[in-house]
Amino acid sequence: MFVDCLLDLWKAGVLKREVDGAVLHGGFFLGPRAFYEALRKMPAEDRAKFQMQAISGINELYGDEAVKRVARVDARFINTAMMVTLLGAVVSDGLEDGRVVSGVGGQYNFVAQAFALENARSVITLDAVRGAGKKASSNVLWSYGHGTIPRHLRDIVITEYGVADLRGRTDRDVIVALLRVADSRFQPALLEQAKAAGKLERGYALPAEVRDNTPERIAEALAPAKAAGLAPLLPFGSDFDPLEESLLPTLGRLKAAQAEPKALLGLVLEGLRAKTGDEAALTRLGLDRPRGLRQRLTALAVRGALRR
Repeated sequence: MFVDCLLDLWKAGVLKREVDGAVLHGGFFLGPRAFYEALRKMPAEDRAKFQMQAISGINELYGDEAVKRVARVDARFINTAMMVTLLGAVVSDGLEDGRVVSGVGGQYNFVAQAFALENARSVITLDAVRGAGKKASSNVLWSYGHGTIPRHLRDIVITEYGVADLRGRTDRDVIVALLRVADSRFQPALLEQAKAAGKLERGYALPAEVRDNTPERIAEALAPAKAAGLAPLLPFGSDFDPLEESLLPTLGRLKAAQAEPKALLGLVLEGLRAKTGDEAALTRLGLDRPRGLRQRLTALAVRGALRR
């Protein structure tokens, strides 16, 4: 999937390794209008560095295998997931009740290649937590009734709290590595489940440096960089205009508050105390002339979220 952020990485000099004159082979080219416009206006010699290929050529080693092996030396296959179990199984495409969230796509193929190629690695990224407040849930679980990538293909897992290198480790060490990158609100329960299953010694305790894996600690760590203007929300820009971009954090706060009635009520009350100055934001959201109680409350909540 060739998306706009990869084009931004090429422009920034990050994406630069060439294979047969190409820095990227993509089965799909997908992005906003500015993405296609940039490709159209690009000099021909630069545009030739981005080549469309058949999915079978990208996802598999079969067919010209010797050539592909040379081109994919030290390959890093990066995929996202929804959940991971403490034994290293990955959940990416569906839920244990049978609901399908996404197609598997090439994820399995890329993970398999990471084990078929010399010095290659598979990297799975995921958020440690979904939801907020009382409805927050850990995406690092003891077990789950559906799997996309089996535990015997466990390799590298990355959350916002760090990197867990799992390849070649025992179950015990895999569990410890994943606990270290789990959110600390859920570490005690996960730790107890691992001990109850006999996979972790009863006397084991997580070291102090990983017992403060919280969103607040990350926000505190990033605060100086943000204050210095070194951590913009969208570092490579976007198709959002300045007003729309400024509303993204506000909408995030509003979404998080929806999980807790008290938090949402707090935003509404704060909105009641707000004075003018939000007209442009409310107009962009279609809430400048709210109709009915629901829209009026939503407009007040937006006003409150703007002040957070």
